[in-house]
Amino acid sequence: MYFGRLEMEKDAFEECLMVYFKAPFSYTGEDIVEFQIHGGILLAQKVLEKCLDNGCRPAEAGEFSKRAFMNGKITLDKAEAIIGEINAETEGELNSSLKITNGKLSERINKEQNELTNLLAEIEVAFDYPEHDYEEIVKEKILARLNEIKTQNDKLIEDSKSGKYLKNGINVALVGRANVGKSSILNSLLGEERAIVTEIEGTTRDNITESFFHKGVKINLIDTAGIRKTEDTVEKLGIQRSLNSIKNADIVLFIHDGSQNESVEEEKIAQALVGKNVINVINKTDKPRVLKTKDNEIEVSALEEKNISMLKDKILNEVITKNISADTLVLTNERHIQILEECDDFIKEIFANKNVSLDVIAMLIKKIWTKLGEITGNTENEDIISLIFSKFCLGK
Repeated sequence: MYFGRLEMEKDAFEECLMVYFKAPFSYTGEDIVEFQIHGGILLAQKVLEKCLDNGCRPAEAGEFSKRAFMNGKITLDKAEAIIGEINAETEGELNSSLKITNGKLSERINKEQNELTNLLAEIEVAFDYPEHDYEEIVKEKILARLNEIKTQNDKLIEDSKSGKYLKNGINVALVGRANVGKSSILNSLLGEERAIVTEIEGTTRDNITESFFHKGVKINLIDTAGIRKTEDTVEKLGIQRSLNSIKNADIVLFIHDGSQNESVEEEKIAQALVGKNVINVINKTDKPRVLKTKDNEIEVSALEEKNISMLKDKILNEVITKNISADTLVLTNERHIQILEECDDFIKEIFANKNVSLDVIAMLIKKIWTKLGEITGNTENEDIISLIFSKFCLGK
């Protein structure tokens, strides 16, 4: 690190620090200098102009990271994870990107590619010594190992279904008949008075969408209009929107008034929820309960803020916590998931024909090896690489 002066205008200088990163000990693996100047937009613009006047040019989008990849400093999956870190809006999405940036995915892919290389070597041995009837023994060993690889990849794909929740949040629709306390529960979950609460039925006539974070995961709440028979045109439209929200929700909170018996309207709502991930929320536990026990239920009191934190945990457990642990690698990049699914298809193709020959198996193993390399970039083509780095912002 050097202390010096940048000449800005005649007899005018900016005193600053310059850091020299000698190759290969820099982000890109090349010689790099970094100026640490005083704050201020105008001053930074003037320093940049001075650099451009002396032969420099602005970096292209993602050029620093692309140079780091081309110079072997990072793998392609790490580069994409950097984009994920920059764009992350939730702790869950950030943690997922950080694990990939730290090399967990590339280590896994490299290990699988090494195993596939060893399998190809086994096949070559069988070709070299046909007189020992070694082919069937080798085929049995290879099929067993390919099945293990597929099982591992299937688990990663299954775990990564939670990735969309880490990235986009969990969409939760609050449904129920009118005046069971949906808006009160929404307010309790948010910790603020967002929805109007009255004793008058049909107060909520349109969907109210709000979000909050719980344990690093974004939860998107949709408070829907109470579902009941009505002649009010506006309320009818709200009820129809409620039904549409149910279709698009990851989880449905079916709100019940525990102090009342189930109504005909609630029986119809239950029919509309068949096949959905439903949590039955029994509200108003501050009153004596008369409602019969429901499947997958939780008792709460919006009035007394009872079990609201437990309800938040239950929402997460339905789609995330029960599937993955804190150390589990989760993919939020759809490209990576698609590549693993294509590798699965190649393995399925091998198992689909019991009489498949070793040379066909070798051909498909090579395809799997190449396809896996598209994740880390060791077999990727220039067009895909350029497309990925074009998604970076300037200066990265």
